[in-house]
Amino acid sequence: MVSIYVILYLIGWPIGIYGMFKKAGVAPWKAFIPFYNTWIICNLCGINKLWFWLQFIPIAGQFITIWMTIIFVMQFGKFSFIDHTLTTLVPFVYLPYIGFSKDVRYVGPEGVKHYKKSTTREWVDALVFATVAATIIRTFIFEAYVIPTGSMEKTLLINDFLFVDKMTYGARVPETPVSFPFVHNFMPFSTTVPSYTKLVHLKYRRLPAFGEIKRNDVVVFNFPAGDTIINEAGYGSELPYYQVLREQYHGDRATLFAQHKILVHPIDKTDNYIKRCTGIAGDTIQIINTELYVNGKKAYIPPTSQMEYLVTTNGNAFSDDVLRNQIHIKIDPVNASDEPEFSPQGNNQYIFDATADEIAQVKKLPNVVNVQFYIQTNHGLFPYYSESDSSWTPDNFGPLWIPKKGVTVTLTQQNLPIYRRIITTYEHHILTENNGQFVIDGKPTNQYTFQYNYYWMMGDNRHRSQDSRYWGFVPETAVVGKASLIWFSWQNGPRWKRIFKVIK
Repeated sequence: MVSIYVILYLIGWPIGIYGMFKKAGVAPWKAFIPFYNTWIICNLCGINKLWFWLQFIPIAGQFITIWMTIIFVMQFGKFSFIDHTLTTLVPFVYLPYIGFSKDVRYVGPEGVKHYKKSTTREWVDALVFATVAATIIRTFIFEAYVIPTGSMEKTLLINDFLFVDKMTYGARVPETPVSFPFVHNFMPFSTTVPSYTKLVHLKYRRLPAFGEIKRNDVVVFNFPAGDTIINEAGYGSELPYYQVLREQYHGDRATLFAQHKILVHPIDKTDNYIKRCTGIAGDTIQIINTELYVNGKKAYIPPTSQMEYLVTTNGNAFSDDVLRNQIHIKIDPVNASDEPEFSPQGNNQYIFDATADEIAQVKKLPNVVNVQFYIQTNHGLFPYYSESDSSWTPDNFGPLWIPKKGVTVTLTQQNLPIYRRIITTYEHHILTENNGQFVIDGKPTNQYTFQYNYYWMMGDNRHRSQDSRYWGFVPETAVVGKASLIWFSWQNGPRWKRIFKVIK
């Protein structure tokens, strides 16, 4: 539903601006050039060019564009609350009305000055209105999001700009409502200062949904294991607190707390992650030699997803030109957060991180004698200290059942590591053990009924993705929305083929 709204927004906005430019005496074709159109609006309205450049700030730039559009609408004698509301919420209807209606004429900055409020007051009012309106849109309808890493390659690329649909799954009412606008969990230009206060905290609630999370949806969610972070450079979600606690401090929280700065985020303020939902509540997932099975059947593999392969040659080297330009393998990544997709291993062997189509082309090269999956064998995966910890690896994992709301399980010493965090952290109960007997909220019991649905999220670039295999289930309380549309993409210039691409 939001995808349709966004498409209408992206089409109707420039169509309306086309008509408005024509009335203002500007060549109307300029309305269809992204960002150049807002440069023209700045010129027409006398807006400082600094605001033009501030549009490029992720998320915050969204409300700046809305504000600039409202200022432009005022140049046509539209000053009322309803005018600004229509400009913000349905510009694909209202802007074409202004642009093509014979009853609306361009009055320009001089006409604005003759309105009873001062120009400065009008601009301030428009800025406040745009801020409030954009906050409502961002909270309950859709939000802009930028891909920061390659964990979803090549479904999503670094510096793809997305719209995240919040209505399909039901918009989540903010649990931490008092915060700095248009930023997530840290203040602008800071990686350590929180942007919110915990003085006001609301219970988890969602607005009515238009659909539900389905297998293979691309979902944005709050990182479940990011509630506690080491608030220092190089840590955060990049090196999660719980991983450091297990691997470096062997469970010694006191020493870790003494040596590092610790910050505890509310669930709605942990870092945003984006992955594909490979398992929904009630499913059983298993990975056998890199192949994912859901409920005993091979899972859907997106054609744009990547895996690592071990390629053996006859001793002849690969041509960089063929790899770069024919097969489109990244040898020297442009982005600092990206990784090469080609790595020599010695003994005529190489690791390729490639899609199925790309590796099929590699197999046809005359120097290639063998191609096989590169099987990762590292341990220390979810659920950590269970018996499975000694045998489960990223490419041989499970079987594991995903908890479902309303289902009751019998707790045992074997499955407790799987469910402990759900019971204590996500569903807020006190769990202790007394002489082998489980005690939940002061009552002895070995039964537990789940309050929420849970999901299994994995990256399409599975060998380079920190996902549910490493930190477990995603509770419904952490779900932000559905990734719906790529509205812009950039790498050394616009990637035009990706703009307005629907995410599948």
